[in-house]
Amino acid sequence: MNTDVRRTLPATAIPDGCLPWSTEHTQHWTRTLPPVWASVQRLRVRGLKLALLLGVLAALGLISAGVPPYLAAVAGLHLVWLPLRPEIVRVSAPALAVAVLVVHPAPVLPVIAGALALTATALAVSGLRLRARDRQRDAALAASGGVTAPVPDAGGPLRRGRFLSRLGILLVLAGVPLIVTTAGLWDSGEGRRAVVGGGCFVAGLGVTALLSGVLGGRRATALRAAPAPVLRVLTRETRRGGARVFAADDVAGLRPLFTVGVVALDHPKDYDGEDVAEGAVDALADATDIADPVEAANPLFDDRPGPLREAVLYGAPYDGAEVVLVSAAAEPGGTPVAERSSGPVRPVPEAAVRWRLRQAKRTAARRAAEDAEHRGLVEAARRTTVVPVRRWRAGAVDRLAALLMMLCGVAAYLTVDDGDSGLWQEILVALSGLFGAFRIPVKLRWRITADRTGLWLNGLRRTTHVPWDDFRSARREDLELKLRWSEGGAWTVSAPRWARLQRRRGVPHPYDALAAEVTAMHTDRALRPTGDSEERERGRPLWPLAVPFVLAWLAAAVTVVTGLPRW
Repeated sequence: MNTDVRRTLPATAIPDGCLPWSTEHTQHWTRTLPPVWASVQRLRVRGLKLALLLGVLAALGLISAGVPPYLAAVAGLHLVWLPLRPEIVRVSAPALAVAVLVVHPAPVLPVIAGALALTATALAVSGLRLRARDRQRDAALAASGGVTAPVPDAGGPLRRGRFLSRLGILLVLAGVPLIVTTAGLWDSGEGRRAVVGGGCFVAGLGVTALLSGVLGGRRATALRAAPAPVLRVLTRETRRGGARVFAADDVAGLRPLFTVGVVALDHPKDYDGEDVAEGAVDALADATDIADPVEAANPLFDDRPGPLREAVLYGAPYDGAEVVLVSAAAEPGGTPVAERSSGPVRPVPEAAVRWRLRQAKRTAARRAAEDAEHRGLVEAARRTTVVPVRRWRAGAVDRLAALLMMLCGVAAYLTVDDGDSGLWQEILVALSGLFGAFRIPVKLRWRITADRTGLWLNGLRRTTHVPWDDFRSARREDLELKLRWSEGGAWTVSAPRWARLQRRRGVPHPYDALAAEVTAMHTDRALRPTGDSEERERGRPLWPLAVPFVLAWLAAAVTVVTGLPRW
């Protein structure tokens, strides 16, 4: 963990009278935060996907229960609006309750109770966050002591909000034709209602993105329209291009105050990274991440190694605010870096900090034990005999993983009753089964071949060659064996693991042993194979083996859709 400030900001970059945002003042700010269950930190792609999935499932479930599609879509969208746009909820929740009462003028107790419960919950959560914003803004303004300064490049072009506005318009235009053109293609009433609900949900996402773009642009314009309050802080860059902000005297980086996505003021692209857009950026970052997790300098809050940097914060931070950061250069002797927010400020609640501290301690202990085990296995691998070609292939744990996946598929198929199951259940099971049909051959027939030139990895579509100079790491991470190489390349396969049983019997997991052998070959040239592998030894693409599984699953899906006998 970095315990000193290695990058200082030149005095010329600090506005006159700018006060440090000390821990004493930040404590007043953090006490204004809403409870942790009502707080939303910066969403990653997984969080956004989860919100969307839950919203879709909720909407489809309500449609299956007989709720009109447009009302079901609005109800499902609340699971997206609560974390992303609480401003919408304080209007949409009461409107939804009124609409339900109008559609069901006769008292229907379950419908009325559900509508009132959703309205009350949504209003309570959004109200806590919105009221907390005012308190956060007031606390930050008090800490600044009334000192203001013009925002850097206030007269330059402002691109904030354009991306989401265009995305929102496209989604709205996509949702409406989906409702009009495809609803008539379904023979069943349930199918038509599901399509209409899907179109309304897509259009609702478009409205969400459009409103996010408009709000982001308006708040960024208001920040640049007049001198903004300024505070001296510390900041640290994250792996995904964002920033974590700390108190000016928190030189150990123990208590992040908030996170925010940032982009350089002179960024040439017309792009803004509001929460919805950040998902695409995070997905790209995950796909190109080649850093070994054991190399992280600070497992507590850092996504990658890097010192804390002095910075000047322009704007009063609060949940959803727009800010500008002028921070010290990442390299010594460089010029200060001016960045604008590409997404909203997301405070980090105290409970989340304590939870992450506990998680970090457990993770550090587990990683230390795994690292020690890995080093022992690597040393054992160094004593093995050098061979012309070394091969590894799927074993018992992989066959067990494939069997478990097939059993899950069979169980899902048997639970989907063609008379009682809803359309959303059938779609979910069909997509999950297709995923399993493509993954089972990989689990059963994966192969890794090492020769003097590098590693050969077979996959679903092709066999990949990774030269030794491009290879980066091989480690087991939880249930996955992951091999990484340069330019963002990665190969993974997963299987069950019983850590306690393995430790008790002193038997390493096959993935641990494999990773240790590959690591030993990578770090010591003398241990690498001496010959060239033949094409038949490298394994072939596995898609031909996936065809029978896919056809079998499609045949099973046809029996559900058409109502044919299953046996």
